[in-house]
Amino acid sequence: MAQRAGEGRCVVVVGCQWGDEGKGKIVDVLAEQVDAVARYQGGANAGHTVHVGAEEFILHQIPSGILHTGKRCLLGNGVVLDLVQFCEEYDKLLARGLELDGRIGVSLRAHLLLPYHRALDRAAEDQAAQKIGTTGRGIGPAYQEKVGRRGIRVADAFDDDRFRELVAEGLEAARRALPRLGEEEAKALAEETERAVELRGRILGLAVDAGKELDEGLEAGWRVLLEGAQGTALDLDHGTYPFVTSSNTTAGFAATGSGIGPTRIDSVLGVVKAYTTRVGEGPLPTGFDPEMDERMRELGGEFGATTGRPRRCGWFDGVLARYAARVNGLTGIAVTKLDVLDTLPEISVATAYRTPQGVTSDFPADTHGLDRVEPVLETFPGWESPTTGARSLADLPRNARVYLDRIEELMHAPVEMVSVGTRRSQIIHVT
Repeated sequence: MAQRAGEGRCVVVVGCQWGDEGKGKIVDVLAEQVDAVARYQGGANAGHTVHVGAEEFILHQIPSGILHTGKRCLLGNGVVLDLVQFCEEYDKLLARGLELDGRIGVSLRAHLLLPYHRALDRAAEDQAAQKIGTTGRGIGPAYQEKVGRRGIRVADAFDDDRFRELVAEGLEAARRALPRLGEEEAKALAEETERAVELRGRILGLAVDAGKELDEGLEAGWRVLLEGAQGTALDLDHGTYPFVTSSNTTAGFAATGSGIGPTRIDSVLGVVKAYTTRVGEGPLPTGFDPEMDERMRELGGEFGATTGRPRRCGWFDGVLARYAARVNGLTGIAVTKLDVLDTLPEISVATAYRTPQGVTSDFPADTHGLDRVEPVLETFPGWESPTTGARSLADLPRNARVYLDRIEELMHAPVEMVSVGTRRSQIIHVT
């Protein structure tokens, strides 16, 4: 029998839409019961918003588990670590009174992201005929260097001379790739890069063999969460290519990006928002008309945690959700932001797409064709009553329970958690 997503000693938490599903809150809630949380891909382009009491924390690279005292938080080899942003985030958490000593580790095999990667990213997006909607945080260029075997890893920083030589080569290559860079801009970029290099000592004190630590911890009885960034539809292989991120966001990469064997993983919890959102460019088959889009954006506070960009909104896309359940091998589902739908008289779900070739329930590989599909919608009566005080399924209005049942049917996996507000306490654990 498959392990339930909230059970087992090693659980993957993965987004099942275009990111922004509320994974940070789910990890934060589950982290109380584990020993370690490890991030397995992405970089500072992620943004996890977590509310603790009256305080709001926005985390970009440090795993959400850091908000629980005593939990070990690791950044795996699949991450591209922005030296400057990481140190800024670390210092902000210290300033807010968090105890971080001995709690954060960075994989020796993680690749470093430097200021010239951000310059390359912005220039590529500015010059592109087809915009991707990148955050401009340098993620793509950093992964390009990694794949091209020109990257700089945390392990390289232990040799000062070699590290500076590698950075100088990377900076010079970036200058050649940025012919429009003026003399003053080039000088500023060199100075910014030097400031990043000077932070290397701080990273060295945190460097560990993350995969070995996780493996030994699991052997000793640890419970571990593996945390992804973005969502399934932004996966480099399985997403709406080319409107995707530069890494594999799906659960299959959790083992590779954290440095443990795949047989260590017991279960996979997929996080879905009760509706669908997307930030950046690319298709959104269930997207609302402008008026409803604006209304939902305001109801759900749908603005990017990393960039502040408004998210496009739409009905729950059951075609994408079913696809995500398959490619991630979900054993359970966490539904977030159910409360955002509380005031709607009717709620729709896409169960299939109508295409020029006919109706399909499969998520297509042809991203450009996805622009031309029409969602086949199934409409439910809303519940038009608040759910924020619910702490069990029985507390929810009947129509809300019917809606959750339909999500289960579409995704062929059980709903195990339901979020009805921003606070830790506003979670329904389904038993």
